[in-house]
Amino acid sequence: MLPEPHRLRRHADFSLTVRRGRRMGRGDLVVHALDHAQTDKLVSSGGPRFGLVVSKAVGPAVTRHRVARRLRHVCVDLIELIPTGTDVVIRALPGAATASSRDLDKQLRAGLLRLDLLAPVSNSA
Repeated sequence: MLPEPHRLRRHADFSLTVRRGRRMGRGDLVVHALDHAQTDKLVSSGGPRFGLVVSKAVGPAVTRHRVARRLRHVCVDLIELIPTGTDVVIRALPGAATASSRDLDKQLRAGLLRLDLLAPVSNSA
């Protein structure tokens, strides 16, 4: 479960992130990110905050909740990797209903990487 300090809850925070943040589309997701260090807004959170948008286009309630659970699980693994003061809104597209958790993880990480919020993973062993 995503810890409380890392959740976006207010409509105003979602709107600000979607409208003023940068956006990167992936196959089954659209990732919106707003780095408050680049704006003059103060952030009370001690780390990044995540918000999810899973509309009825994704499917019935059971499917939407399953997609949201998978995305929250992926976000927990990213908390330590994303800069403090960053708000991320993840909008699930209809294809997310049939995507595996691994695919959602890859797409989210690729979107954050393209937005310069994650460091590239090196494959050196």
